[in-house]
Amino acid sequence: MKKIILNRKRNGRLLADHSRYNETKQRLFQAADGNTKQVLNALGTFEDGLTEEMAEESRETYGNNVITHGKKDSLWKRIWAAFVNPFTSILFLLTVVSVFTDIIYAEPQNKSYTTVIIITTMVMISGILRFVQETRSGNAAAKLSQMIHTTTCVERKEAGRQEIPLEDVVVGDILHLSAGDMVPADVRILSSKDLFVSQSALTGESEPVEKLAVNHTDTKVLTEITDLAFMGTNVISGSAKAVAVAVGNDTVLGTVAKELTVKPPMTGFERGVNSVSWVLIRFMLIMVPIVLFINGFTKGDWLDATLFAISIAVGLTPEMLPMIVTTSLARGAVAMSRKSDY
Repeated sequence: MKKIILNRKRNGRLLADHSRYNETKQRLFQAADGNTKQVLNALGTFEDGLTEEMAEESRETYGNNVITHGKKDSLWKRIWAAFVNPFTSILFLLTVVSVFTDIIYAEPQNKSYTTVIIITTMVMISGILRFVQETRSGNAAAKLSQMIHTTTCVERKEAGRQEIPLEDVVVGDILHLSAGDMVPADVRILSSKDLFVSQSALTGESEPVEKLAVNHTDTKVLTEITDLAFMGTNVISGSAKAVAVAVGNDTVLGTVAKELTVKPPMTGFERGVNSVSWVLIRFMLIMVPIVLFINGFTKGDWLDATLFAISIAVGLTPEMLPMIVTTSLARGAVAMSRKSDY
């Protein structure tokens, strides 16, 4: 029953997102085909921009101009990633075996908690150090991102033209774009002069495309429409006056970001570390049974052979390797963030 409810909630969110995307897509097509007066009326704005009160109403209706997909992992997910890896899994298994051999099935006079305590302590130290260093590096990366402030030129009724942060742009804002600007939202071009935009971030096109105040195409592909420009693209040359039609997650870039919120592919460095890790694990999985059986058959004491095999497994397991690698990378990120102050 619980699984069914979760699936219904997930399907409900997917349907809601799909419906909202279709609504935004329809709004963009209508903006592309309408004349200036029709577009402004449909968006509830004017040629000299919105009032501050209207801008707040638009923000409440359409949301902030922030792409929320791909945010950093939650606390519990980071804790899980810090403590769960192949080496800690092996050590956990060895701890369980030690609990049975050293405590549960051992004679009262032979009971020993030493092995269990040592292995558990090593796992905890490794996981805690890894979690702390990754948190520090994540915070450093966030601070570096906050150092970058991008603004855009917006025209509003009370203040006229002004530079505001990209995240403050709302649907209906009148934007003035020039060479070097990043397009802050999905916009309809109202007037332009020699406007060329690079859409490589969205389409992969290496050559800039010309944008006009009139749609000269009969296409159903949004990025090919000549009087629409999209969030994340860059103005290469020329200038334009435009009106924001979609912001934040509703933009084409926001839709792409949502589709890309999957685990990124491993880098060459990560693949190399994993390769070394699995070589060590395979070597251990081969050596430990060999040591166990040789000891067991030659000495006849299988309990002692098992304890010796566990010792070999612990010795061959580089339990601190993930922590050492992560700590080194994290400290590098923190060091880089400090250097940026200069």
